[in-house]
Amino acid sequence: MQNRRSTFTRHALTRRSALLGGAALAGLGLAACGGSSDDNAGDGGGSDGGGGSAGGTIILGYIASWTDGLSTAYLLENRLTEMGYTVEHEQISDAALLYTALANGDIDIYPSAWPEVTHADYMTEYGDSIEDLAAYYDNAKLTIAVPDYVDISSIEELKGQGDRFGGRIVGIEPGAGLTAATQDEVMPQYELEDEYELVTSSTSAMLTELGNAVDAEEDIVVTLWRPFWANSSFPVKDLEDPKGALGETEALHFLAREGFAEEFPDAAEFIGGIKLDDDQYGSLEDTVVNEYGEGKYPEAIVAWIEENPDLLPAVEEG
Repeated sequence: MQNRRSTFTRHALTRRSALLGGAALAGLGLAACGGSSDDNAGDGGGSDGGGGSAGGTIILGYIASWTDGLSTAYLLENRLTEMGYTVEHEQISDAALLYTALANGDIDIYPSAWPEVTHADYMTEYGDSIEDLAAYYDNAKLTIAVPDYVDISSIEELKGQGDRFGGRIVGIEPGAGLTAATQDEVMPQYELEDEYELVTSSTSAMLTELGNAVDAEEDIVVTLWRPFWANSSFPVKDLEDPKGALGETEALHFLAREGFAEEFPDAAEFIGGIKLDDDQYGSLEDTVVNEYGEGKYPEAIVAWIEENPDLLPAVEEG
């Protein structure tokens, strides 16, 4: 009999594969994606100086497979374009490179950062060259997860069961804060280091392994986070973390390069006024990633704004 999870997972992986294709092309550096706004508009630009007026260029940098950043990047593109800015996208493959680019002024905004807990080390290193424009969502957290058919409910229960899971915890990018938390906190605190290896590569690879395991109803342990569309697109459950090794719930922030608010005060004020709760954020990501998907991100944002006309601050058209 065809398993319900198999069909469900194939659809999820199809969406995921399309979404992550651009990220894979980024390699280990920056990959200019351009924006859906007119790239020839405006003579000013980002770090080159826009004088704080409409017509300047604002560069958004993010890791495309981390779809909180992808979704909010296209949301900002829509609104900032309406204000008269030219918006460009830079897909970056690793968190360390992303924070370096922001601190160096190579990008203007990281549209969904985790600076309080997950990326705290990067903020310690680069924070003096970064402006925190605002927190827009306050219920983000890191997780260790298994498929919902696995009969354990806590990270503590992983100890002594390494063989069952092939001695592997399947992770994401090596430079991710989630990777560091799993390697440096979860594994030693729960005494998993002798039984498990944290396997890192990319979010795309992790989701592929998760999908394959679910299709075969095999046991697997993965690193995940919330909010993230994969939690609803795959049949997974978070494992309890009684030791608090993954850290507290934190907020997602809009971070900018040093001097951004002075250069673009109207943009900074607008961005600082964005606030989303669980349902609002969930509907944004679902619309962008699942309902519309790659190639239709701008249309997804238009649809979401039409469905949620009162959620965002008003903009003055440029």
